[in-house]
Amino acid sequence: MKRELRETADGSKTLFIEELDEHYHSIHGALAESRHVFIEAGLKFIDKDEIHILEIGFGTGLNLLTTLEANETLKKRIFYTGVEAYPVLTEEVNKLSYENLDIPELVQSLIPEIHDALWEKNHAITTLLSLKKEEKKFQEIRNQNEFDLIYFDAFAPSAQPELWTEDVFKNMFKALKPSGALVTYCAKGQVKRNMKAVGFEIERLPGPPGKREMTRAIKA
Repeated sequence: MKRELRETADGSKTLFIEELDEHYHSIHGALAESRHVFIEAGLKFIDKDEIHILEIGFGTGLNLLTTLEANETLKKRIFYTGVEAYPVLTEEVNKLSYENLDIPELVQSLIPEIHDALWEKNHAITTLLSLKKEEKKFQEIRNQNEFDLIYFDAFAPSAQPELWTEDVFKNMFKALKPSGALVTYCAKGQVKRNMKAVGFEIERLPGPPGKREMTRAIKA
């Protein structure tokens, strides 16, 4: 699928897929959305010193960058697994101009290492964060009781409804440890009903810029 570079409201850039009429991140601010949904409502919600994170939709790596940024202060031991069926190309990442983002210089310096990291291998990105990128479809995830937190950052249900079904959320539920959480920008009624159907307890939270609500789902 052809991807085009687009600028978002906070000056950060994202990619646009014309075929799906879908952006990788919010046009109201890619960086702001990542910090609000996945860091404030996700990473900071998990009260553990060691956290296992599964990202559904590794994409441009932005959510990993904001995780690294937040962990400069949090100092947690993080094991990060990013799943992506259609990896972004290095030349596409280079066009995103991450150097213009308001993130620490140390985090910016890690961008080449993140995107050059071999898939299906564990990499020590920092002394506190280990990364494993997995190239596969979300429906193929079969982990059991392994993760404390899931960043569910798939394309919107309007573009790819097959990624927001009961079957997918059943796999997410199984992948989480008890009391684990899934956070997503999406707050559509059918999506929340699908989550509830597989056992999640749903929390409606204020959304990032441009969205009234987001969702946090807990494996009770």
